[in-house]
Amino acid sequence: MKCIVGLGNPGLKYRKTRHNIGFMVVDEIANRNGWKLDKRKFNGHYSIETLGTEKVILLKPQTYMNLSGESLKPLMDYYDLTEDQVTVIYDDLDLPLGKIRLRQTGGHGGHNGVRSCIEQLGTKQFNRLRFGIGRPDGPIPVIDYVLGKFDKQDREVLEKSIAAAAESMEAWMSKPFPQVMNEYNQ
Repeated sequence: MKCIVGLGNPGLKYRKTRHNIGFMVVDEIANRNGWKLDKRKFNGHYSIETLGTEKVILLKPQTYMNLSGESLKPLMDYYDLTEDQVTVIYDDLDLPLGKIRLRQTGGHGGHNGVRSCIEQLGTKQFNRLRFGIGRPDGPIPVIDYVLGKFDKQDREVLEKSIAAAAESMEAWMSKPFPQVMNEYNQ
């Protein structure tokens, strides 16, 4: 069994914001496979499905970004998942818009959702898919930028990259994560 966790904030207010790119990728995976995240437990919305021969859990924590690990950890404990069975998807200011980067470990890089996952799991050793949202132009505070919506001119790049991120997670169902990294890191 594998688990794909998209980080974001619950509620319509945050629905299409840059900080919710993790939710958007999980939604894309669900939509392309006809799945619904209809289970409510572990402070999250999730679904357990089968892709190929692999069981997969899709999770969208509903704890708000800064407490994401409080949803992930109990789910992992309940389903007896190890860190190598999990990939956390989140926005990254340090990558250009639409660039995806898969890694097997790392720090939080100032991302509070990842920090929460590291704190709750007690390790940095879990798979990540970093999704570039770029940095703001001009004197926009970072918090306003990440909680802002994507510009209309960004939509084409965004849609292609969300599709590529979803494809990479689907590939992970049948391939080792390092191989998926080699294929999808741009």
